[in-house]
Amino acid sequence: MQVYKFGGASIKNIEGIKNVTQIIQSFGAKNLLVVVSAMNKTTDKLQELAFAHINGDEKKHQILESIKDFHFEIIGKLFADTKNPIYNDVANTFVEIEWLLEEDAEDSADYLYDQIVSIGELVSSKIIAAYLNQQGTLCVWQDARNYIQTDNNYREANVQWDKTTNEIQKHLPSYLDKGIVLTQGFIGNTSENFTSTLGREGSDYSAAIFSAALDAEKMTIWKDVPGVLNADPKWFDETEKIPQLSYRDAIELTYYGATVIHPKTIKPIQNKGIPLYVRSFIHPEQLGTEISSEATTLPVPSFIFKVNQVLLSISPKDFSFIIEENLSHIFAIFHQNKVKVNTMLNSAISFSVSIDNDEQKIESLINDLSADFKVKYNKDMELVTIRYYNQQTIDRVTENKKVWLEVKSRNTCQMVMKNL
Repeated sequence: MQVYKFGGASIKNIEGIKNVTQIIQSFGAKNLLVVVSAMNKTTDKLQELAFAHINGDEKKHQILESIKDFHFEIIGKLFADTKNPIYNDVANTFVEIEWLLEEDAEDSADYLYDQIVSIGELVSSKIIAAYLNQQGTLCVWQDARNYIQTDNNYREANVQWDKTTNEIQKHLPSYLDKGIVLTQGFIGNTSENFTSTLGREGSDYSAAIFSAALDAEKMTIWKDVPGVLNADPKWFDETEKIPQLSYRDAIELTYYGATVIHPKTIKPIQNKGIPLYVRSFIHPEQLGTEISSEATTLPVPSFIFKVNQVLLSISPKDFSFIIEENLSHIFAIFHQNKVKVNTMLNSAISFSVSIDNDEQKIESLINDLSADFKVKYNKDMELVTIRYYNQQTIDRVTENKKVWLEVKSRNTCQMVMKNL
């Protein structure tokens, strides 16, 4: 039994859906669970819709119509018979959003966000499941919300592992014995029976949850790259594919911001010793990268770039030392504001961190910190992480840059810097 995960880029248009269908069909007739994301940039559009509704912007209706038009155009090209149930099924799914938009946005913003943005995965999975069945492959559509149980920490929900594992093991194996099972990434369900989401790009994590609960033989993430590369092609003209990674290195790379895999993905499958493959849906015949328990050292240095960073410097107002009590208070404020620290460094009288530039969160964070601390900040910074660095690699990325903060360990170097 295996798990496949396909992201939005793989199903962005008709050709992509047909290609994914061929990859799924080449596996066989059963014992494959497929996790899919929303199509193309649908999550971004739904996020725009959610914020428009929360802010009382009437353009929300126009945004929804454009999202619906995109999906029904694809349905029209895939299903010539307009009496196919998929037309009503998708229309009824969008009705869930229409009901929300008719009411004033009185619930919490994060709750409303999850109810709206989650529709993307539901619609895409229904379309692909229907197309697989039309093409002669028995496909059973399943709602991930019946399986992945979470708390109500909307937008960053925490999985309740015992309940989730129990539901998956109780019901899914019988479906997998009959055919291909297709479900959604990114979404879950609270004890109050409301939809929750696992964080942006969380579909990889969903696939890992299903893999761990089902004791899958292996898990495969299908991407538009040949595997895990040592750098993002957006930043480097020449990159190298890493054929094999240890779980440890994969966790380190994703923690520091490598976008090829969601950061939470590795641990569930590492706990079960399930190998993870990152392969290309453009060239499915190629092997890609294998991530497993085998202890291997990266063959080349790996570079991770995070732009649009803010460097915060936090100091006690009374010029006392930064001690454990101060740090505990500071981290509590970061947690309350849901701000993640990308790198940090403390001295006797200051604590510096690099964080993503989310203006709403940062304004609230600085206000809360300023009650007890002096806070200085610099915007438009870059954070570069080099795994298995040497001086040559450091010189390569710091050319024409001023380094404001540098943190080194045995294998990793992180630098916050800015153009000269």
